[in-house]
Amino acid sequence: MLSPLTQRSSRVVSAVKLHRSAGRRKAGEFLAEGPNAVGAALAAGRVTELFHTADADAELVAAARAARVPVVEITEAAARALGETVTPPGLVAVCRLLDVPPAQAAAGPLVVIPVAVADPGNAGTIVRIADAVGAHGVVFAGDCVDPHNGKCVRASAGSVFHLPIARERDIDLALDAAAGTGLQLLATAAAGETDLDDADELLSAPSAWLFGNEAHGLPDTVIARADHRIRLPIRGRAESYNLAAAAAICLYAAARAQASKRAGTRQK
Repeated sequence: MLSPLTQRSSRVVSAVKLHRSAGRRKAGEFLAEGPNAVGAALAAGRVTELFHTADADAELVAAARAARVPVVEITEAAARALGETVTPPGLVAVCRLLDVPPAQAAAGPLVVIPVAVADPGNAGTIVRIADAVGAHGVVFAGDCVDPHNGKCVRASAGSVFHLPIARERDIDLALDAAAGTGLQLLATAAAGETDLDDADELLSAPSAWLFGNEAHGLPDTVIARADHRIRLPIRGRAESYNLAAAAAICLYAAARAQASKRAGTRQK
């Protein structure tokens, strides 16, 4: 029986390099940590290698072996080197990068375009929200955080493996990809001409929602490119909604409006 690999073994050292963006780009791979992410990655067929400690989730280890994924037992010290959480779960998968062309991620009736989102927790939460409401895909536009960042993957709770994800540094090209698939561009804006409460008919059409940077929101040039600017009602004393809350409110409203329209169409 082979001894567990230590943090000094070449395979572990190579995998640790995937914590950095440059290492991910060079290898074309990233890390998924914990049962939720690893389970989703295995189901999506994206795992190229699985590291686990002796007491890790046995069912997932067995599932990886059944899928003919190379499975490697590691020491607790190696698990700490591979993990990024305070208490490493002892289960880390090496996965192929998720990137697809922007037009592919924007090929459905409800798409999310985060613009220059900097916080990986917010990015992962937006992907999770998009997955929960049934959106088709997510296109990260501009100078966004890498969606393969470990915190982003964990915040998505496995949702990064459930829907197409694209990256496009040129914001105009990202918007062109969505418009080219027939989607209307909807921007959240404090001075928007349409109140979300009064926008059901508008929201029922195929749409790409644009959400801006946590600190600065959407650039004026991006707001100007939108087909419609949507205002979120604030009935209390808060200055604004945070990014994740705004995304959840808007995407749920859009998904509900689109589902209602489909139901009405079927009844006719």
